[in-house]
Amino acid sequence: MDPISPLEQALHAARALVLADLVAGRVAEADVVSLVEESVVQRRWWVEQWPEGAQYVAGLVAQDVQDALLERYGRWPLCPVCGTGDPHALDVQPELGPDPHWVCSEAGVKVAAVGSLSEALGGAASS
Repeated sequence: MDPISPLEQALHAARALVLADLVAGRVAEADVVSLVEESVVQRRWWVEQWPEGAQYVAGLVAQDVQDALLERYGRWPLCPVCGTGDPHALDVQPELGPDPHWVCSEAGVKVAAVGSLSEALGGAASS
């Protein structure tokens, strides 16, 4: 069995982290999971062109899926921190950097690391 390349490791990790957040938000339906797969395919090409960018893939896949969901369904993930005002989505920060987090820009707080949204939403969602 051949070892898994660092590129594939980064892509698999990004897929797993974003899927975990989708499950936590109870939006991991088949069509939404397809959005993750589409992003991973696009980001594979991107990382092949810029291998040093592998550490940024998880945040980029999260942003890609968030943008695709906004176009098709609405804002995701909704902020669990702000109890008043209009519902708003969390942002991924840094936009291009390692260790991406979901952040509430309105409250100015880190809510959860990408892949750990279930902690901010009160535990793992049941399937």
